Amino acid sequence: MKQYLFLFGLVLAIFSFSSCDKDDPTPPNEEELITTLTLTMTPEGGGSDVLFRFRDTDGDGGNDPVITSGTLAANTIYNATLELLNESVSPAENITNEVRSEGEDHQFFYATTAGVNLSFAYDDTDTNGNPIGLEVLFQTGEASTGQFQVTLRHEPNKTASGVSTGDISNAGGETDIEVIFDIEIQ
Repeated sequence: MKQYLFLFGLVLAIFSFSSCDKDDPTPPNEEELITTLTLTMTPEGGGSDVLFRFRDTDGDGGNDPVITSGTLAANTIYNATLELLNESVSPAENITNEVRSEGEDHQFFYATTAGVNLSFAYDDTDTNGNPIGLEVLFQTGEASTGQFQVTLRHEPNKTASGVSTGDISNAGGETDIEVIFDIEIQ
């Protein structure tokens, strides 16, 4: 009987040690629910902030999101910041700091429809010197109207061709949020 107990204990110990394999992958970083994206544009030299906001507090499905667009002044530089929230919980969870602290795994991309006189430049970087896009400089040109798109990619290839200057076509990764805003420059 003692032999069987000894063998049982030995087998149990072997299985216990083999389940503690150091090569077990770390659990993936779970994506957060982003219900609200607010882009605040502040004109250099003073003036009122212009807000662009996307809100979908019940997440995908359910009620339609509320999208608020703004009007920018022509030939003006704007310092812009993004704020991300999960308002499906109370109190609302600020996702912005998580994106900033995990900057190596995130990047915002900005694009406009043809004819919109708006360009941008990243104004923040991750620990590797690659852009994040939570802080951006926008430059308006002459009066125009159209749309611009804000896209947050999770785990993009930041070293791919054009990605560091905002070209999403080679970025890869997964889209965390993508919003299209109407825009008027006057």
